[in-house]
Amino acid sequence: MNAFSGSSKRRARRRASLSIYLLLVTSFLAACGTSQAPGQTPGAASPESSPETPKSLTKATVVLNWFPEPEHGGNYAALAKGFYKEAGLDMTLMPGGPQVSSTQIVASGKAEFGMANGDDILVARGQGIPIVAIATAYQKSPQALFYHKSSGIQDFSDLNGHKVYVASTASYWQFLKSRFKLDQAQEMRYTGSLVNFVNDPNAVTQGYVTSETYTLTQEGVDFGILLNADSGYNIYAGVYFTTEKMIAEQPELVKAFVEATVKGWDYYKDHAEEINPSIQEKNPDMSLDMMKFSAEKGMDFAFGGDAAAMGTGIMTAERWSEVQKQLVEVGVLKEEEPIEKVFTTEFLPAKK
Repeated sequence: MNAFSGSSKRRARRRASLSIYLLLVTSFLAACGTSQAPGQTPGAASPESSPETPKSLTKATVVLNWFPEPEHGGNYAALAKGFYKEAGLDMTLMPGGPQVSSTQIVASGKAEFGMANGDDILVARGQGIPIVAIATAYQKSPQALFYHKSSGIQDFSDLNGHKVYVASTASYWQFLKSRFKLDQAQEMRYTGSLVNFVNDPNAVTQGYVTSETYTLTQEGVDFGILLNADSGYNIYAGVYFTTEKMIAEQPELVKAFVEATVKGWDYYKDHAEEINPSIQEKNPDMSLDMMKFSAEKGMDFAFGGDAAAMGTGIMTAERWSEVQKQLVEVGVLKEEEPIEKVFTTEFLPAKK
């Protein structure tokens, strides 16, 4: 029996969860008409939305960047503690997933807000999609490359000669290949499964230190981590965004969403174990033990860095400009645009 066979049942449940979420998303999108005005998205029967909406509340939806997990702790805290309702919002948290494009859904007007990594927002804008970052959940990305300690890998430059399971179109991989001259690394298609990595002591795989670290430890794998941010590619992760049109026409709605979400994150910081059961209701494949681990691992990524001094959700022009320049250098973006068009901090609450 190989080292990963013990998790076959979990993988089966994960596939079942994927089918359920794809059905949920399909139903949600079918119920949403593109002719709806912003802020008036019909309330599809999503389990994360209120069953009845008082007339005083405005319906709104945020498309998460993955299935419900602690990386969305601030949103679930804001929902559970009534922060969204206090802000005048009947909020729906729409699950993400491998077949869900938050940028396309928000750009089409089927949702008011979305969540994506900072480089994905820059790429979307480069493709003519007029979205704007309005806050970030994580100051530093927990995305990393995992390797077996027995492989002798110590740095990014050591990846040459190894199979690397990675999304080949991922912007961070384009940066790493260029920065560390990884022309001899063998790119392998990343599927979300860890089986091939676990069974090959010379393989490398992408993942998140907030989740894969837990799984690999449970499987008894002796692994090492190369955090992408340590390579010099320091993106914001879990960035909330909306459209230029929404900011121009309904700034009060944007402000309400941002302030309630930030309040949710500040609550989740000290009350993760209270909120995690409500997240698990939406994603039963993830155990509470794993959620506790993930939340603890994510704290410094969310509340460290500039957030410690400037407040939760803060972003800076310097950080955005640096990543934009890097993407131009590796050919992912054709040109740099004025960075003030990419993000705004005008809706963030003042730090107390």
